[in-house]
Amino acid sequence: MSGLVTVVEHESFTQLSMDDGKANALGFDMLAALSAGLDVAETRAKPVVIAGRAGKFSAGFDLSVMARLDAETFRLLNEGAQTALRLMRFPTPVVLAVSGHALAMGALLCLSADYRIGAQGEFKLGLNEVAIGMTLPWFGVELARARLSETHLQAAVNLACIYGPDEAVSAGYLDEAVLAEDLMARAQAAAEQFASLNMPAYHATKLRTRAPFFERIEAALEQDFKAA
Repeated sequence: MSGLVTVVEHESFTQLSMDDGKANALGFDMLAALSAGLDVAETRAKPVVIAGRAGKFSAGFDLSVMARLDAETFRLLNEGAQTALRLMRFPTPVVLAVSGHALAMGALLCLSADYRIGAQGEFKLGLNEVAIGMTLPWFGVELARARLSETHLQAAVNLACIYGPDEAVSAGYLDEAVLAEDLMARAQAAAEQFASLNMPAYHATKLRTRAPFFERIEAALEQDFKAA
C-alpha cells in the first residue's frame, strides 16, 4: 500500500488500518490506498476489519478539493461514492473499528459497512454537511435512508445532528460502542465470528436484502454526476 493504509493478514480476517497522521481525510491518495487494500482483502475471501487511527476514524472528504467545486471535486465525490458502494456490495462481511471522530464521508463509510463498532469517548459522528454549507449528495441521502433509524433520519440529514458514540448506536451509525481500549479486540472478535459464515451464501443474501437500495443508488449517482 502507499503507507496510508496498512494491510495485516490474520487467520480469520484481513485488517486495513487507515492512518495519515492527521484526521484521515479522504482524499485521492487515501481512497486509492483503501481501494488497493480492499483488492487484497477480496482475494482472501475472509471478513475485513477497517480501522482508523486513535481518536480519528475519518473527518471526511479532503476539503481542499471539495471547496474548489471543479472537475476534481466531482472526481473525488465519485471515488468516495464508489468506495461506499463497494463496501455495500463487498463479498465478505466488512467490520469497522470506528476509533474516533467520523464525520461527513467518514460517517458515510459507517453507513456502508456491515457491522460498525465505535470507541466510546468525546467523539463526534454524523453528517455535518448542512452545518458547513454543503448539500449532502444524493448518494449520501440514499445511504442515510437505507441505514439510519427512521426516527433520526430528518435530524441527522437535514439538521446535521452530530452524535456521540452511544447515541450513534441509536441513530444507526454504529451497531455497538465499547471502551476505546477494547475496540480492536472487539472488532477482531466480530470478524472471527463472521468468518464462520458461508461466504457465497452470505454475499448472495446480502445482495438480495440490499437490492432496493442498489436500484435507488444508481438513480442517485446519475443525479449527482449528470452535470459533472
